[in-house]
Amino acid sequence: MPLSEHEQRQLEQIEQALYSDYPKLASSVRAQDPRIHYKRRVVEAAIGFVIGVGLLLAGVISKFIFVGVGGFLVMLACAMFALTSWRHMGGIVSGKGISVARPQGQARGQRGRRPAAKGRRGAREKAGTSFMERLEERWRRRQEGGR
Repeated sequence: MPLSEHEQRQLEQIEQALYSDYPKLASSVRAQDPRIHYKRRVVEAAIGFVIGVGLLLAGVISKFIFVGVGGFLVMLACAMFALTSWRHMGGIVSGKGISVARPQGQARGQRGRRPAAKGRRGAREKAGTSFMERLEERWRRRQEGGR
């Protein structure tokens, strides 16, 4: 919901008061972009992944199984770390944290259109819904008894 003009003016006044009263805090808050933080995490995870590949190869070459397994675990952890940071950087977080304004009475996963006939789903409808939304819709239909 967008702010009204009055609320925007009040917000601007609060920001100006903050900048004048606490210039160091305001400049540090203004300078920190979360995307920069997540980009740094992706780069660190990529470096860790390369180190994990090195450990894995060292374990294979030296025939110390624990070194190879450790390298694989480092690769796995860094890949997960990079993936979560990449998702946050792009604004694609899990649906649990995102709140979307929906018309009243409309549940999550409903798009405000008629459901397609059973067995006749078009490519456009499949592309418009996510896997989880389709699963939730199936679950809801099962609970209602209308398979």
